This record gives sequence, C-alpha cells and structure tokens, in this order.
Amino acid sequence: MTTGPGDAGTPAAVPATPAVRPVPLLNVANVLTVSRLLLVPVFLVALFADGGHQVFWRLVATAIFAVASITDHVDGNLARSRGLVTDFGKIADPIADKALIGSALVGLSVLGELPWWVTIVIAVREVGITALRFWVIRYGVIAASPGGKAKTLVQVIAIGLYVLPLPAGFHPVLWVLMGAALLLTVATGVDYVVRAIRLRMGPRG
Repeated sequence: MTTGPGDAGTPAAVPATPAVRPVPLLNVANVLTVSRLLLVPVFLVALFADGGHQVFWRLVATAIFAVASITDHVDGNLARSRGLVTDFGKIADPIADKALIGSALVGLSVLGELPWWVTIVIAVREVGITALRFWVIRYGVIAASPGGKAKTLVQVIAIGLYVLPLPAGFHPVLWVLMGAALLLTVATGVDYVVRAIRLRMGPRG
C-alpha cells in the first residue's frame, strides 16, 4: 500500500517562502523627495531676485514652487504603488513639504505681501503637529486625515497664487483662499490634538 503526500509516512512538501527583498534607499520616490528639498533654496533665490517684485523672477519662482509641489504628490504615490516606502522617505518627505511651505510663507512675509501672523499661525501648527506625532509614536501613528490633505492642497494653491505676480484686482481672491487655508489649518490641528490624546489614553472599557 502506498502513502499519499499527506500521510504520516511521507512528509508533505512545504512551499518555499519567497525572500523579502529590502527596498533600496536610492529609488525614484526618494530621489523626488530629495529633489524637492534641493529646490527650496532655488525657489528662494528666484523669489528674492531683483528685490522680489520683478515679474519674470516671480514667474520663475511660481514655476519652481509648482514643480516642487507636484513632486510631493508624485513621490508618495510612487512609494506606495511600487513598494518603495523607506524609513528615509517617511522622515524626509514631511520635512521637504514643510521646508517648501515654510520658506514660501516666510519669503512672502519678508517681502511684505503676507502678514506675519498668518505665517506664524501656519508654522506653529505644522511644527506642533510634527512634535505631536513624535509624542504618540510609541502608541501608534496619526495618519493624515482627509481634512489634512485638503488643508495641504488649499495651502499650496493659496501660496502659489500669492507668489504669482497677479494684478491688484485678484487680491480679494487671494485673501479668501488664504483665509480658507487658515481655517483648515487650525481646524485640522485641533482634530490631530484630539486624536493624539485619545491615542495616548488608549481604549477604555
């Protein structure tokens, strides 16, 4: 009598587990993230060229800001869709985002085109939420909310239009957009604080 592959006499074959290949540090997503960081000083040079109010250089600064902002969307999608997520990318990506947004806000305030209190409110929120994420990192990760993503989008659009040398007639539109960005910035900041506190406290039964 013969025994089948599942009988005691013959051990069943165990399929080999494929080895997990480490994600290379040098990949297209990380290259885009580093490129965004490198574009920040280039953007500032263009923004302040010829006193900061020359139309040509403001158009150049707007183009650089737009390209850098687009890479923020592209590198994240590539990292997730192609399995290119790395620890370096997790750290460098938000740093690059905040460096771009922060440098643009500070630059516009230095040029007198954006009130300093707007820059301070947004900067305090961004730095505070980053610190908050580290505060709760032992308990879990605060994922970006839909409101947080909307906040980033509105911020980018508002700042991009402020950098663009638009006629004075567009100023009310700029104020409305920046006002919306401020409201989303504060509202999502409060939401993240509440979520962080709940995460630290843990489930109660």
